[in-house]
Amino acid sequence: MNIDPTQKGVILIVDDTPTNLEVLFDFLAASGFSVLVAEDGESALARSEYAPPDLILLDILMPGMDGFETCSRLKANQLTKDIPIIFMTALSETVDKVKGLNLGAVDYITKPLQHEEVLARIELHLRLQNLTKTLQKQNQQIREQAALLEITTDAILVKDLDNQIRFWNKGAEDLYGWKAIEAIGKNVNQLLYSVETEFQLQNLEESLALSGSWQGELHQVTKEGKEIIVASRWTLMRDEDGQAKSILTVNTDITEKKQLEAQFLRAQRLESIGTLAGGIAHDLNNILTPILTAAQLLQLKLPNIDQRSQQMFSTIETNAKRGAALVKQVLQFTRGVEGKKRTIVQVNHLFSEIEQIVQETFPKSIEFSINIKSDLWAIVGDATHLHQVLMNLVVNARDALPDGGTLKISAKNVFIDEHYARMNLEANLGPYIMISVTDTGIGMSPEVVDRIFEPFFTTKEFGKGTGLGLSTVRGIITSHGGFVNVSSHVGRGTEFKVFLPAVEATATPLVENLELPKGNGELVLVIDDEAPILETTKISLETYNYKVLTASDGIEALALYAQYKDKISIVLVDMMMPSMDGALTIRALQKMNPHVLIIGVSGLVAGDKLIETARVKAFLSKPYTTKELLQTLHSLLFQDVRNTKSATNWNRWDTIGTNPIICYLENTPKNHHF
Repeated sequence: MNIDPTQKGVILIVDDTPTNLEVLFDFLAASGFSVLVAEDGESALARSEYAPPDLILLDILMPGMDGFETCSRLKANQLTKDIPIIFMTALSETVDKVKGLNLGAVDYITKPLQHEEVLARIELHLRLQNLTKTLQKQNQQIREQAALLEITTDAILVKDLDNQIRFWNKGAEDLYGWKAIEAIGKNVNQLLYSVETEFQLQNLEESLALSGSWQGELHQVTKEGKEIIVASRWTLMRDEDGQAKSILTVNTDITEKKQLEAQFLRAQRLESIGTLAGGIAHDLNNILTPILTAAQLLQLKLPNIDQRSQQMFSTIETNAKRGAALVKQVLQFTRGVEGKKRTIVQVNHLFSEIEQIVQETFPKSIEFSINIKSDLWAIVGDATHLHQVLMNLVVNARDALPDGGTLKISAKNVFIDEHYARMNLEANLGPYIMISVTDTGIGMSPEVVDRIFEPFFTTKEFGKGTGLGLSTVRGIITSHGGFVNVSSHVGRGTEFKVFLPAVEATATPLVENLELPKGNGELVLVIDDEAPILETTKISLETYNYKVLTASDGIEALALYAQYKDKISIVLVDMMMPSMDGALTIRALQKMNPHVLIIGVSGLVAGDKLIETARVKAFLSKPYTTKELLQTLHSLLFQDVRNTKSATNWNRWDTIGTNPIICYLENTPKNHHF
């Protein structure tokens, strides 16, 4: 049925008297209504269900189904229950009127009908019906909005101008731990903020009064005392006269986001510092290498020199080694520690010595306790370096306890799940051993904690620390695939948590290399752009019965190798050279002889990466000692000869003439060089 939208509404007249129907039909139609008619209750029910009218005029006295029964059935039907019904009747008994109203009718019109009265009552009840629908719609919207307020994860609260909480949603309950019944009526500043934030809140409220809104980051505390960071949006609410009456606040927890940002920025800063420190370390290594080598050579070359001069040579060597050790500490921060001596390590064994040192050397005012789980997993690492990590941490804890206190060490197995890994940039999913070193000492401020792993940063007095201890700790842990977390509060102590990837294996002992003999006249090609290094290395090798060729860059080295290819036994290549660097030189040498023995040398490049990418046989880190150089050379040359299966070839490894004999495997073509 199509209804004219300009009409006031649809009226259904239910009356069994044709005359009444006709007169009322004409009047209402002339008044702007669309009018439907029904002569009995059954017809009225059918019409109303098919096309519900806006209002029904219902006669009470009808044959068959009377008006009361019709009204009752209309109100029982879900489709028609909300249609306003006005009874038309000649009955004037109060009992009948009450009965009709109880059935759900909204009004009574007494016959004979007064048309103006009928029109007025119809318009009144239509307005009331429209108002009811509007209110119902608004209430539904309010209920939906209220539901959204309850399901949102944001904390939403309303406070009056005296800071008393008036509204507190489910998100606020979840974030802060306070139930609505506990929070409403309380002072929000006392509930959520520490004393240190009062000044910020005063400035915030002044800004809010001027602009009507504010947004920014706030530090708050939960019911349990946990510190959180929220992104907060404040809106000043006003009444009809424009006067401020309350403040609506929406807070989003961004604590984890800020933690990740801090980790990322710290990692970026440490990477930049590492790049700078690595470059400086490279130059220092090039300076220290010839000093160290020359000091050792002078002691060897001049055994009969006076004792004072020998002491000076020894002092030079000792301090060069100290400088080299300092540079290596810096490099441990920048690139970690190379895994030359990586074995399966049962960390339980590391704690016994630490415990003994602490108990025997630390002040008695420090109460020490250790709790190491007996079922700790193993790790793949360097036991010496891991021992260094523990020593650095416990010594730091001791220094943080000048007046005594408690120092605790514990270790246990943990499994890092996806959530934890997501919140820690350096963590990965899987099993770890967590070592905790906790003290009740002086603690550190957040600003200090943010910088403790930077090399040369220290809070100790001048001369009492280099600032390399914790940077070394971080470098060693990082090189083992682990990470370290720090929590500290001024006056309440510090806790370091070291996480190291775990494996299921048993420990294997380390076997130290034996002292190596001199060379057998092998020809060594040394390539380095630093003239002092070339000179001191050449003298050292010749002192120990090696023949030496030197080249100051890659191009000169290739020319020499092409000329003496069949005589050169091994090549030392510096990785950091101008024009043609070490990596390019190595690739060119390997094209000339795929089986050339090459030792990479660098004060910056990591040895493990070099061995893997450049396929060199060994690596020496500048500054290296004469012993390290000779051990590396002998190890490679000895292994090269030992790999032959012929005893004859083994016996031919001698010093005949100036040329080392090229050994061949039995049944191997003569051009297959080792």
